[in-house]
Amino acid sequence: MNIYLKSLLYLIIFSILHFGYDVTHWAFLAPFCGINESVFQHLKMAFWAYLLASLIEYIVVRRKLSKGKVFWFPRLLSAALIPWFVMLIWYLVPALYGKVEILTLEIVWSVFSAYTAGVMGGIIEKNIEENMVTLNFKIIVVILTIVSAFLYIWFTYKPPWIDVFISPQLL
Repeated sequence: MNIYLKSLLYLIIFSILHFGYDVTHWAFLAPFCGINESVFQHLKMAFWAYLLASLIEYIVVRRKLSKGKVFWFPRLLSAALIPWFVMLIWYLVPALYGKVEILTLEIVWSVFSAYTAGVMGGIIEKNIEENMVTLNFKIIVVILTIVSAFLYIWFTYKPPWIDVFISPQLL
């Protein structure tokens, strides 16, 4: 799948996860959707959105995959890294400019940050697919994915005292 198209798909899924719980209040969505505006909830949405975009990508391209091509390990690694890419990109404006008071500008920057992170993940995937993937790499990717999924679910229900888990409305 084209990197830019997949990044758009990821952005759409991210947006659905951002508002999914607020709109429905379905408890089973809480581990995947944002339940407040904390940094952690945005990291969680980015992780799940990228995994879902990768699943859709697999469904679309699975018949075209060449035998022996590594598909899932690069995508699992990207899913584990994407949330941190979003955070690194998004925090450039607060670092260089300060708090953005205009909601429209903040939304535009947020969309740009998420989309750019998706493109970065896609580029990483394509580069990994071209190289040999070792057993050690696969083990690390599986561990990172499992730990990420566990923490995003666990901390949805039991957030620790760390400020990244606090909704800005409460500050």
